[in-house]
Amino acid sequence: MSNDLALELTSVGKSFGKGSAVVKDINLRIAKGQVVALIGSSGSGKTTILQIAGLLDKPTLGTVTIDGVNCTKASNKYKTHIRRSFLSFVYQFHYLLQELSILENIMLPQLIAGKSKTEAIRSAQTILEKFGMENKASSMISEISGGERQRVAIARSIVNSPRLLLADEPTGNLDPTNSLNVFLLLHSYVKENDSSMLIVTHNHLLAEKADCTLQLKDGLLVKL
Repeated sequence: MSNDLALELTSVGKSFGKGSAVVKDINLRIAKGQVVALIGSSGSGKTTILQIAGLLDKPTLGTVTIDGVNCTKASNKYKTHIRRSFLSFVYQFHYLLQELSILENIMLPQLIAGKSKTEAIRSAQTILEKFGMENKASSMISEISGGERQRVAIARSIVNSPRLLLADEPTGNLDPTNSLNVFLLLHSYVKENDSSMLIVTHNHLLAEKADCTLQLKDGLLVKL
C-alpha cells in the first residue's frame, strides 16, 4: 500500500437486504493532492460510495483503506477517530446551527476535537479572513445568503485541516456563480494543503475541473 494514497476502495460492493447490489466491484484510488469527481444519475449509488469511504456504512464486500490503514473491520472507536482527525464531510445542505454565530459554528468542530477556546477563536477568525468573511463573524446564519452559508460550511469542514474531503453535491443548491466559487474554495484547499477530495456532483462543468472524473453506472465505476 502506497503512502501516497489517501483513500483506496478495493472490490467494494454493497447490497441492502436480499436485493441486488447497489454498487459492485468498486475499485477507487485517490492520491494525496488529488481531486476526483464522481458523477451519475440519481439513485445510482454515489452517496453510498461516499458513506462507505467515510466509514459511515460498511461494505458488504471489499475493503476500505484510509491513509494506509485497512479500516473495514476497525472498531467504532477507531472509525470515529478517523472521521475526527483525518477526513471531513461537505453536504448539499449546510447543516449550520441557527442558534450560533458564524464564528461559533466554525469553532464547534475544533472544540469537539479538544482545542482550547482561544485556539478555536483564532483559527476561526483566520479562516474567515481567508474566505473574505471576517466582517460576518458575529452574524447569525439567518442574516447571510445561501452562498455565504455554504462558504461557512466549507470553512467549518476544513478548519481542523482534514486530509480527505468527502463532498456530496456541495453546490447543488447554488446558482452557477456561487457553485463555481464554492468548488474553487474546496479545490484550492486540496491543492494548497496536499489533501484529497472525492466530490459527488451533477454539475459536469465542475467535474471537468477535477483531476479525474468517474461515472457510476449500473453499480460500476467508469473513468471518463
